[in-house]
Amino acid sequence: MTHAQAAARALLASALSVSALLATAACSVGGRDVTGTVLPSPVSTRAPASSPSSAAPAVEQPSASPPDAGLSEDQVRAALITETDLGQPWVPTRGAATWRDGLLKASTKNADCRRLLDVLYTEELFGTPTGPRAVVALDDAYNGAQLRYQVAAYRPADVDRTLKWLGGLPQKCGEFKATTKRDGVQAAEVDALRLPEIGDARQALRVSMTGKAADGESTHLTLDVAVVRIGEDTITLTNGGFGEVLSELTQVIAEFGADRLTEIRKQGRAEI
Repeated sequence: MTHAQAAARALLASALSVSALLATAACSVGGRDVTGTVLPSPVSTRAPASSPSSAAPAVEQPSASPPDAGLSEDQVRAALITETDLGQPWVPTRGAATWRDGLLKASTKNADCRRLLDVLYTEELFGTPTGPRAVVALDDAYNGAQLRYQVAAYRPADVDRTLKWLGGLPQKCGEFKATTKRDGVQAAEVDALRLPEIGDARQALRVSMTGKAADGESTHLTLDVAVVRIGEDTITLTNGGFGEVLSELTQVIAEFGADRLTEIRKQGRAEI
């Protein structure tokens, strides 16, 4: 079986399994049964590749919770899409991918393009959340791709400003040169990536970087980034690697993630 065939099967499996789990997620949160995503403690997804990290999603609670906060920590955890939903070839991450430091830690003259590289590297588009945040990172066991999925609360106006900025990047940074410390100059391209009509606001991009690694081997990194805002809660998804990165998978995960988050938000309001 080729990787493309395996990925296609995983895509179908994700659609089926996530659909089936939406009702379960809502019921589980209502009964406070969130054992599938319980965290023993906050876990960093940026651990070195040599020290495997836990697959459990990491949850960060801000120092001062706003009054009448929206989702609880349990609900934010339950809103995640994990390796259980996606199936093979996705497995718990073993740490930050090598291409992250090699290619995303780069500089360029254009301020908008430099900001894009910075937020892709730091994985922080919106700064400090106003409520709980849950994160999970997964690796593609076949080709080394890496997926990161986050759910967090932010001020809608701040998110919408960032979405507007992201939407303008295919024009501002359609093609540019990025200089890395380790892998030299990379030719970068930024294209719009269409998402289904989900959430209250959404935006997605596909970023490609082509060049040579330090050992002279040609490289081509593809990285999708998708953001969906539903009320005051925001999904941020990145999916990238040197191998085949299916935009369809990014779109499916964003859509089913939005459906799951919507159901959990409805359940939360019903409890008030």
